[in-house]
Amino acid sequence: MLKPTLIRVMLAIAGMAVMFAAPAQARVEININRGNVEPLPIAITDFISGNELGAQISGVIAADLQRSGLFAPVNKAAFIEKISDPGKMPRFEDWKAINAQALVTGRVTREGDGRLRAEFRLWDTFGGTQMTGQQFFTQPENWRRVAHIIADAIYKQITGENGYFDTRVVFVSESGPKNARVRQLAIMDQDGFNVRSLTNGKDIVLTPRFSPNRQEVTYMSFEGQQPRVYLLQLETGQREVVGNFPGMTFSPRFSPDGQKVIMSLQQDGNSNIYTMDLRSRTTTRLTNTAAIDTSPSYSPDGGRIVFESDRGGRQQLYVMGADGSGQTRISFGDGAYSTPVWSPRGDLIAFTKQSGGKFSIGVMKPDGSGERILTTGFHNEGPTWAPNGRVLMFFRQNAGAGGPQLYSIDLTGYNEQQIKTPAFASDPAWSPLLE
Repeated sequence: MLKPTLIRVMLAIAGMAVMFAAPAQARVEININRGNVEPLPIAITDFISGNELGAQISGVIAADLQRSGLFAPVNKAAFIEKISDPGKMPRFEDWKAINAQALVTGRVTREGDGRLRAEFRLWDTFGGTQMTGQQFFTQPENWRRVAHIIADAIYKQITGENGYFDTRVVFVSESGPKNARVRQLAIMDQDGFNVRSLTNGKDIVLTPRFSPNRQEVTYMSFEGQQPRVYLLQLETGQREVVGNFPGMTFSPRFSPDGQKVIMSLQQDGNSNIYTMDLRSRTTTRLTNTAAIDTSPSYSPDGGRIVFESDRGGRQQLYVMGADGSGQTRISFGDGAYSTPVWSPRGDLIAFTKQSGGKFSIGVMKPDGSGERILTTGFHNEGPTWAPNGRVLMFFRQNAGAGGPQLYSIDLTGYNEQQIKTPAFASDPAWSPLLE
């Protein structure tokens, strides 16, 4: 029996403790830089438990991995070996016979203090080795989050890249008839579960964005018929106005260090881009044109900003330094470009493109080269990046549909998925990985 040596490093993760097992040398791997990748067959057994919770946790893990497009969970009906002790070395020949190149086993138990203990092992079936093993301690209500963290660990072990499953998405939830739509700020897990409202729906809300510190959201609200930018503390529900500005404010977004908010302010028929220091509340103007400059987004190092402007007669994308210097157009294709957002990896900029009566979601390099369209439809808009920079979420409204819905797509453009929500949904913003 293979028993990994546990490295006793305890991490505080929102009331959750985790211990890591030293991984063996892995032979199973996915090179996600090759473009369209053939999904890896992986067997995920029901975690051993005294109730249905073990199967529920393994089900969430399987759904996360399958939704990434990189893994193909093997049908449980094909399993030959029945795992009764996830700590024992499995019969690898049984798993190779069904072409399961990786195997996940696990157990869920209840500790004396009421906490859950969830442990898993990831096996390389063709190499006959354990790749990694971890165990987590948490409160029972956090069982879905444990499953997401385990899925992240499996994703990272096999791909070498950070996962994105233990994250949340803030968005605008829309309900009611089209001529009297109620729009609330809402938040959910990245897979569409655990939805809860953040505002009461009395006032229009737009463009929510996460702070890099994960506990704050900035958004626009028309409370009192006056458009303002607000900061909302997710844990306490406390909120405050960023500032009172003459005219309209649009598209607020945090700087990478969380110390500034960048936004567009409209005055005298045009709009320009400003930053506000959240500590001193001083504002700095970055653009000064007679055009509409809006939708700014920082590069991950904070050194540059991408934004949209119609200064050339039609919406196009521009890049400038963080101080407003060197404003340079980067989009030159047919159509209008909008809602740019810089990848967390720094290598790409996602955008919405309107051309030929349709809306597309695409990506290009920061210098404007390498433009690729990932998906096109009647109305697609508002891309947001997963924290690993491999997946985008956006909202779509189909012709004749009652309202917008959320979708995700990876950088290959082949793996598009609907993220189901209880009501219509738009303006998604992906959080960093939770801590």
